[in-house]
Amino acid sequence: MKTIQFETYGDSNVLKLTQAEKPQPGNGEILIKIAATTVNPFDMKVRSGSMRQVVPVNLPWIPGSDAAGTIEAVGNGVSRLKVGDKVFAGSFGGTYAEYVVVKEGNAALIPNNVTLNEAAALEVPLVTSYSFLVEGGDLKQDQRVLIHGAAGAVGGVMVQMAKALGAYVIGTASGKGLELARSLGADEVIDYKNQDFTQLVKDIDLVIDLVGGETQVKSFAVIKKGGKLLSAVMPPSQELAQQYGITAQFISSDPSYKKLEFGVKLVEAGKIKAEIAKTFTLEDAALAQDTVTAGGVNGKVVIEVGG
Repeated sequence: MKTIQFETYGDSNVLKLTQAEKPQPGNGEILIKIAATTVNPFDMKVRSGSMRQVVPVNLPWIPGSDAAGTIEAVGNGVSRLKVGDKVFAGSFGGTYAEYVVVKEGNAALIPNNVTLNEAAALEVPLVTSYSFLVEGGDLKQDQRVLIHGAAGAVGGVMVQMAKALGAYVIGTASGKGLELARSLGADEVIDYKNQDFTQLVKDIDLVIDLVGGETQVKSFAVIKKGGKLLSAVMPPSQELAQQYGITAQFISSDPSYKKLEFGVKLVEAGKIKAEIAKTFTLEDAALAQDTVTAGGVNGKVVIEVGG
């Protein structure tokens, strides 16, 4: 099968198109013929070697965190899904390829109103949004949530899920992202390049930090006592959390079909839609990664693998 791999850490030039043996599913696993995958910031962090102490990988490594496609084979013990099902799934590597094997528990049937490209674009955002808003944030109706990076691939879906949960949603964005975040349902949109959010919002129940750095540090001051700050980027200061009387956590989102199925219902109800920024072929995976690295992308960058 065709794959994109890297044998050494480095920039996008280390990504090479190569052949690998088609994997076979073991107990509780499914084999997916991949139609599409996407580029996630995590892919570049692994490729660069910046995470090798925290997330070591065996080189050569096939990148990729998500996939949408058709089940071609199943292993023993698989009962929920079957051959021929169109699914989307999360994976730790392996999806810049024509086939991938994943645990059945990491895959779900795609929504009945999206393409496979759109399903791929939704997998990580749906899982992440559930992990932050439902599991970590316990977001309730009429609570106020501030989402930093509201026009990004994950942020855009998070805005929609938060609205579906009945929250009052404030998002930070810039440029064309301002109108996108508004169109996705944000009640207020703040231009982080020209406006200081700390002067515009207060008494926030939940801050979702998809940006990090100074933005995270400044966010403590706008959260009400007893509120929460959840970051996908960097561990928040526990000293500041104690000072402001809030809970602050770094969260990593593990794939799960239950999280996906929660999202599927919202997608099928028309409450969440996929935002695809650009589409590339597998052969152009390096260019796809560089596009995300350059920043300013609103929505997902999709890599089309096959039919």
